[in-house]
Amino acid sequence: MRLMIASDIHGSALYCRQMLEAYEREKADRLLLLGDILYHGPRNDLPEEYAPKQVIAMLNPVRENLLCVRGNCDTEVDQMVLEFPILAEYCLLELDGQTIFATHGHNFNPEHLPMLKKRDILMNGHTHVPACEDKKTYIYMNPGSVSIPKEDSVHSYMIYENNLFEWKDMNGEVYRIWKTNMHC
Repeated sequence: MRLMIASDIHGSALYCRQMLEAYEREKADRLLLLGDILYHGPRNDLPEEYAPKQVIAMLNPVRENLLCVRGNCDTEVDQMVLEFPILAEYCLLELDGQTIFATHGHNFNPEHLPMLKKRDILMNGHTHVPACEDKKTYIYMNPGSVSIPKEDSVHSYMIYENNLFEWKDMNGEVYRIWKTNMHC
């Protein structure tokens, strides 16, 4: 399976469009969204081309390709207009013998761990900062943010296929790689 992973669209039509163009270009089987889809949140500035209704119009037609978890800015009102489930706190994925605990990061994160087995991957967005850290008992990953990157990071997403994770900018340029038998 080829999986694209993205987080923190925050209602930006510009970056949602770029994300979906990247999804098509990457020929991924599914797109995993790690929350904060429509609302920008009170701590963030408005992202470029903030237009949640346009984001809704772009995501609903591809709903069968989406897997989503709830972000701290996602609400029941958002679920009323989105035609795919977004309110799950987490999602467990088993890919090529590797277990991934995917969540937004406001509830489960390196400071508040879910139940993980040795060498499982904790994957979340929320911080808007890309990460790959070997925490000895588990691996921590973050794709960064599609629309509001922080700490001098780039607008980014991840691709997973055949035990290989790649962090890419919105043009598809790889800037980090991790293979499941390596250290971050």
